[in-house]
Amino acid sequence: MPEARIVITSGEPAGIGPDIIARIDPGDFDARLVVIGDHGMLRARAEALGTTTKFITYADRSANTAAIEVIDLPLSKTCTPGQLDSANADYVLAILERACRACLGGEFDAMVTAPVQKETINRAGIPFSGHTEFLAEICQAPRPVMLLIADQLRVALITTHLPLRDVADAITPTAIREVIEILARDLQDRFGLSSPHIKVCGLNPHAGENGYLGREEIEVIAPALDALKESGIKLSGPYPADTLFTPGMLADADAVVAMYHDQGLPVLKHVGFHNAVNTTLGLPVIRSSVDHGTALDLAGSALARPDSLFAAIRSAIFQAQQKRLHAPGA
Repeated sequence: MPEARIVITSGEPAGIGPDIIARIDPGDFDARLVVIGDHGMLRARAEALGTTTKFITYADRSANTAAIEVIDLPLSKTCTPGQLDSANADYVLAILERACRACLGGEFDAMVTAPVQKETINRAGIPFSGHTEFLAEICQAPRPVMLLIADQLRVALITTHLPLRDVADAITPTAIREVIEILARDLQDRFGLSSPHIKVCGLNPHAGENGYLGREEIEVIAPALDALKESGIKLSGPYPADTLFTPGMLADADAVVAMYHDQGLPVLKHVGFHNAVNTTLGLPVIRSSVDHGTALDLAGSALARPDSLFAAIRSAIFQAQQKRLHAPGA
């Protein structure tokens, strides 16, 4: 099978993205790794941290196969680790767009994203709710799905970055159907699961307790799941979230669907924070990411752990390989 081509965005320059990228040893991955970012900044951060990582110009790989190629996009303003500057908001978004369009065009098989700072981008006057929504807009994908992975636990979300008071209204039969159809398809095509079993959380405590604690399970969630079962998807639920996320209940589940962000993610991050991966389903491109923030207090200090980045790269490689295996005519 041909070597996977993975493009990595360097993220918020004041955060730990450049630091954890500087910890990559290309020899540890069966892929061609290319980073997008300010070449000089990446080299300077690696030197300051005392790492052995070498960065070379993109497409100059023959000169040093042990080095990481860089697509050079210059910073808008010189950056100091740990100090945010909204002047670099356009730079951060340009990196993401370049990587996404390169994957759309077939230049790369998958993209891996280092963390960004939503606050800085919004302060620059650019509405931005997260990678998921930004990439979906570029790809014109109507329903991106967040799938978080830690060890054997996979958690997909019906709603993502919404205020809690808006969540119930956003949980509709259409949202449930679209998210679960995408999840079931991509678990087959990108993760090699021929007949995935998906378990679904309710919204309310005790999954509504037969309507006494809320009727969303009765009126919205259960009917949507019944319709999906009839289409052939292997589903069960809705279950109370506090009992679904227990070892016995998870033993035969290939994925869990949570109704909202903080229903599923705290459990997943408890299971494997340093090795957790965020991947976006429902896009025509493969995107995986670290499952942590910019950690400004650690930037430039050599204290940031790169484990989640390494896990995201491995996930991107695996998904790219599975996608090739399931491609028409493969």
